[in-house]
Amino acid sequence: MKMCSLIPRKAALCAAVALAGLAPGALSQARAQAQAPTPEMAEMRRGMELMQKQMAVMTPELVEKANALSPQIKQFLMKVALKHPRQSDRLTLRQVMQEILADYQSVAGAIAVDNGELAADAARRIANHRLPRGGMLPYLPLEMVTNQALSVLPAMEEAVEGGARKLAEAAEKGDMVAAAQHFGTVTSGCVACHAHFRGQPGTSPRVRAP
Repeated sequence: MKMCSLIPRKAALCAAVALAGLAPGALSQARAQAQAPTPEMAEMRRGMELMQKQMAVMTPELVEKANALSPQIKQFLMKVALKHPRQSDRLTLRQVMQEILADYQSVAGAIAVDNGELAADAARRIANHRLPRGGMLPYLPLEMVTNQALSVLPAMEEAVEGGARKLAEAAEKGDMVAAAQHFGTVTSGCVACHAHFRGQPGTSPRVRAP
């Protein structure tokens, strides 16, 4: 990374390679493979570009923490980026969460009034939610950007996004009982993620506990 840091754009690309779990020396090989006319290589190139874009807006301290993550966590983060084509250059994670909350409330209301189509549409918006500027890592406490803390993400993603997709399928079939059960899975995933990364909302380390 020392040589990469001499050129900002090259530094971002090298950091993206590291975040993707590739050795820095494999950069030229990855570029050559990404040019091959195969769907797999095209997907890898797109993933590398997304990682480069995210790393370019991170602080050096966060880049160092991200590069230290395991290949498994890095590949998961790339998979998340690839699965979510809606990526904002401006919105924060809190703003994205407000969008998800609006869709979540739409699902709850739709299930209550037996509107399967509305429930399915809103659930799919949850599963395919927008990503904020820089991805997820910039909005986590820096001490949570570790292999141990982030190892829970795949299970939480399956609960929230996987549960939302199952909810949509059940709602489209008119099985609102099953949809409600999947809604519980989504809710459990949301609560677990918030408890792990966010803690109690609105609290501050600069305010004494009651």
